[in-house]
Amino acid sequence: MNSLFRRLNEKGGVAVAPSLLSADFSCLEREIRTVEDAGADFLHLDVMDGNFVPNITFGPMIVGAIAKIARIPLITHLMILHPDRYVEQFVKAGSSAVSFHWEAGKTASGNIIEKIRSLGCDAGLAINPDTPLSSVEHLLAEIDLLLVMTVFPGFGGQELISAAIDKIGEAARLKKEKGYRFVIEVDGGIKPQNAARAREQGAQILVAGTAVFKCSDYAGAVASIRG
Repeated sequence: MNSLFRRLNEKGGVAVAPSLLSADFSCLEREIRTVEDAGADFLHLDVMDGNFVPNITFGPMIVGAIAKIARIPLITHLMILHPDRYVEQFVKAGSSAVSFHWEAGKTASGNIIEKIRSLGCDAGLAINPDTPLSSVEHLLAEIDLLLVMTVFPGFGGQELISAAIDKIGEAARLKKEKGYRFVIEVDGGIKPQNAARAREQGAQILVAGTAVFKCSDYAGAVASIRG
């Protein structure tokens, strides 16, 4: 488990992971430097294939280019079909953690988690708003990161689904009861106005795209989301 994940578990606090999906890709290095200087803890990279979700973003080559620029760890979120075919490429590109969707892996999820970890990378499991935590409870002891989606994946700038917030608290309680080590990341519609609700439920990493990159004050946005 990477040192920042370990620190969140041992010392508490909340980390912020701006989603580069909302950045200006015409000046990507400047955007990365600016958000790093604003206090971001991670960069969240949304990989979409046009099949699992109705949108296409980028692949391992772009992740590799970002890894050469970034000074903070990369959490790569795979919103793709057949994640088992591609996880190795994203690990080798420079990801510190790779998350895939249970809805895309299902019966192969255990093998995918094992593969990611065997490559020396932290393994994350993402679940959609309508997927109950009970569906993945058998996998929670094996993962380093649980990504709770508070929107349906595919596009940035969506409004947070309030009903999905309760799942954060459910995951936090189960983690404490069972002694699991995964960190809880929350992605979807997070902004300063609602971040406190996610933090109070037990979110440890908050992903924010438009709330950071479409704001004139990156540092102010990051600080407000972190609380």
